[in-house]
Amino acid sequence: MLKRTLDTIEETSHAFTLPAALRVRLGAYDPPSIEAKLARIQAEVDAIAFELYGFSEADRAAAQASENATDVDDTESSADEEDSAAPIAEADGLLSWVVGVAIGHFDWRLATGERAEPPELEPFDPLPAKSPGMLPDGAEPFHAHGGILVDDADHPHDLVRVMEEVLARVDVPVPSDLRRWLQRDFFPFHLQRYSKSRRKAPIYWPLATTSGSYTLWVYYPNLSSQTLYTAINDFVEPKLKQVGDDVAALRNKGNARTRDDERQFETLQSLDAELLELRDKLQEIAPGYRPNHDDGVQITAAPLWPLFRSKPWQKLLKDTWAKLQKGDYDWAHLAMAYWPDRVREKCKTDKSLAIAHGLEELYFEPEAAPKKNRGRKKADT
Repeated sequence: MLKRTLDTIEETSHAFTLPAALRVRLGAYDPPSIEAKLARIQAEVDAIAFELYGFSEADRAAAQASENATDVDDTESSADEEDSAAPIAEADGLLSWVVGVAIGHFDWRLATGERAEPPELEPFDPLPAKSPGMLPDGAEPFHAHGGILVDDADHPHDLVRVMEEVLARVDVPVPSDLRRWLQRDFFPFHLQRYSKSRRKAPIYWPLATTSGSYTLWVYYPNLSSQTLYTAINDFVEPKLKQVGDDVAALRNKGNARTRDDERQFETLQSLDAELLELRDKLQEIAPGYRPNHDDGVQITAAPLWPLFRSKPWQKLLKDTWAKLQKGDYDWAHLAMAYWPDRVREKCKTDKSLAIAHGLEELYFEPEAAPKKNRGRKKADT
């Protein structure tokens, strides 16, 4: 229970309730005290084990020294891994939770007292599908939307504006640089938190223009074959019209444009060109895009690799897309969506692949090879 209590501030844990900055609202939460209790319990367990196995004082000292050395080695060997258990800044943890509330992943009511904390699980209870801090099935989200929010101050689904509303609801001051944090710092932080060893599984996807001046935030659990069409029709096309109108108005000013007008004119023209590029790329991808959550985050995101601005994540997805094209992941539903003839042909000779796609009827068992006669050859008479 003590270990589980420490995990109640880890948003990737099954025990998560609230970020560290808000955790005390559910009752006393003192990590140093909890860790001290755990250390005392471990010392008692060690003492009992040493006693049962007849360890001398020298044996105990050697065992503890070996354990300490192993802990150091484990720490050093995992230092280069993007591990979700790494310590994080309290402010980043809070804002990450706020993004989750805004997009419909977490439940703000635990922080306001509108929803009681779920009871503790018994030791042998099955793990729930959702952590206590996640929004329960059927509950109204903080902000209703179709799986997409946007970094656009003029839009009703502007992510920053919704985040400000969440912070106000839970009575926390709004940082002055919130939009800058979202644009520059959040996704690298999110990618690190939702990565463990070689598995990278971010659930908030920023699909952006080349410069990042316009970003759509897509919520992976709500992703469907219609999401990209929604992005085009409800976000990019209206924004293109708005920017086009603003460009035309400034162009019509002609020689009457001020220096500020000229700067804005250039900025809007650049944005217009980038939005056109974003729309064209979404239109190119959308017709064949059939996401399936059983494929996992990395494969599902791979066709969208040109729309991510994070270089490490983009490179990983580009490599994954190349492997998909080559046929390395033909077990994936996405491979069947893009290359059905190739995958169906493979199903004829690969039983596991046929089963994965529910196409067992295509598989043909190979004929059994004739048995060789192992007896000795009779001598000629």
